[in-house]
Amino acid sequence: MSSLYNTSVLQLSGYDLPQEGVFPAFLFATLNYMIILFCNLTIIFTIVLNKSLHQPMHLFLVNLPINDLIGSSALFPHLIKEILTNSRRIQFSACIIQAFFIHIYAAGSVFILTAMAYDRYIAICYPLRYNTVMTNAHIMKIIILVWSSCVVLIAVLFILLLRLYRCRSEITHSYCDNPSLLTLVCEDTTINNIYGLFISAFTQVIANGLVFYTYLRILIACFRSRQSDTKAKALQTCATHLFVFLLFECLGLFTIISYRLQNISPHLRRFMGVSTLIFPPTLNPIIYGLKTKEIHEKVLNFFKNKLILSE
Repeated sequence: MSSLYNTSVLQLSGYDLPQEGVFPAFLFATLNYMIILFCNLTIIFTIVLNKSLHQPMHLFLVNLPINDLIGSSALFPHLIKEILTNSRRIQFSACIIQAFFIHIYAAGSVFILTAMAYDRYIAICYPLRYNTVMTNAHIMKIIILVWSSCVVLIAVLFILLLRLYRCRSEITHSYCDNPSLLTLVCEDTTINNIYGLFISAFTQVIANGLVFYTYLRILIACFRSRQSDTKAKALQTCATHLFVFLLFECLGLFTIISYRLQNISPHLRRFMGVSTLIFPPTLNPIIYGLKTKEIHEKVLNFFKNKLILSE
């Protein structure tokens, strides 16, 4: 039994592909990851390299594709390798790293979208004070707070996990995360469960509370505005942010709840868990690239210039 405690290789039983499904799965995963890399890196470089986009909204926005790259890169390289080799094995250290960054991605998505909602709230509800409030120093404080909160909350989660002995080596999920790793433990996990629920409740209550409060105030301000152009632009921007937020929240909440309900199909649980790491990173840059006029124009101009130079 003591040798099991010290095993450095874990078994992943979440992958169960028939032979004829290997190539389509490999093709889908590879193309999806390439699209995620291309679209998110395009948004990042477009904002970073254009000084005209160094505005508060875009400085908050650039953190979203960075976070999406963290989440997708924690999943896809190992997923593609697993599809090709079908080894169903992962080193414990690699599993911990994957789980850590997946949880960073999850927490980061919530906090970044909350910060973006706060920025839109100030811009629309207090437009005359916007430049005074949203200074570069204030923006940096918020961004540092977002990332440091994610790192501290998730680091504590994994410190609590790593103190426990393992007596199992099989993970029934498609990737490593804290709930899956806890199933390998045969000690009392009460503290871990309480802290995990605390993080989930804290992030959901704070994020959902702030987001819904800010968008409620924004809607009220928009309907009171007499300028139809301003109202339409504000509603379009907020609708984009709200759609992205609700998409992630619905996928994330179902994944969290599915771990607490034993009668849910494991295949559905795996699909929803992977969807959280596939759909938001794929759709976010496309949505913001199409809906954010300034970014849309800069991206189009860049590719037009490249085409002209290549002719």
